[in-house]
Amino acid sequence: MRYRRRRPDSVRSNPFPFSFPLASRGLSLALPLALTMVAAGCSSVPLKEAGTLSSYGNLGAPKGKLSKSRVYVDGTRLSPAKTVSIVPTTFAFSAATRVKSDADRVMVANALDRALCISLSDKYQLVSAGQPADLTIRSVVTDIVPTNKAIAGVSTVVTVGTGFVLPVGVPRLPAGLGGLAVEAEAVDSGGVQRAAIVWSRGANSLQNNPRVSEVGDAYSLASKFSSEFSRMLIKGKEPKGLDISLPSGQRMKSWLGGKPKYAACDAFGRPPGLMGAVAAKYGAPPQWTEKKPKPAATY
Repeated sequence: MRYRRRRPDSVRSNPFPFSFPLASRGLSLALPLALTMVAAGCSSVPLKEAGTLSSYGNLGAPKGKLSKSRVYVDGTRLSPAKTVSIVPTTFAFSAATRVKSDADRVMVANALDRALCISLSDKYQLVSAGQPADLTIRSVVTDIVPTNKAIAGVSTVVTVGTGFVLPVGVPRLPAGLGGLAVEAEAVDSGGVQRAAIVWSRGANSLQNNPRVSEVGDAYSLASKFSSEFSRMLIKGKEPKGLDISLPSGQRMKSWLGGKPKYAACDAFGRPPGLMGAVAAKYGAPPQWTEKKPKPAATY
């Protein structure tokens, strides 16, 4: 009687003979393309002064790579502060003329102020603009690099589409990227500057989803600015490195569209929450999910 020798497990045939070659081939094609795009795909926005700060003499030397900034913070004088008022963000004339729609400018300003209000609620009591406060914050958008809507649309199709057929999604196309520049300060009840920042950042292919809106990148970068400035005010010193701390409960609730810790933050509208995250993933304009402030901030 003849017996067939059993093949060892190590050489058994692959039940899916094409899966690994296809995956490795897709990976080999996607990774070099992704790395090339990330290396090249970054919008450069220079630091820009608009002359709206009470003083520029206290600012330090420019620092940063992704975000560039010059900062000043007097931690000793910030420490006793308990209440904060946020004056609605305005636009320098040169920045305002780069955005066609007044509604788009208001949306970016509200996003910036809302993010600032929610973040600062971790430490301070937020009061309405015009009310007496230990600190008053004024921010001015000094420059905007508009997002190219057509290229953003193509980028969305390419990025989302390749995510379905390749092991890794191709990053955003390195063209038509937008940017934002802001200057802001916190002054005490006597009008003395206790913290200030001149800040700029351009969108990049890896970290910023393309959105089919002229202010798509400026809208998302507004919260980046607010995060950095609020972190400095809360710590009372220039922050070092990435912020890896977990967000507080009130911050998570607010970001999901819930009621903010302080009613003053409702003046800048509520975050679009999960619907906004889904919209951003698929390139929808932020105007589709942005909620109107109540009452509307004036500019």
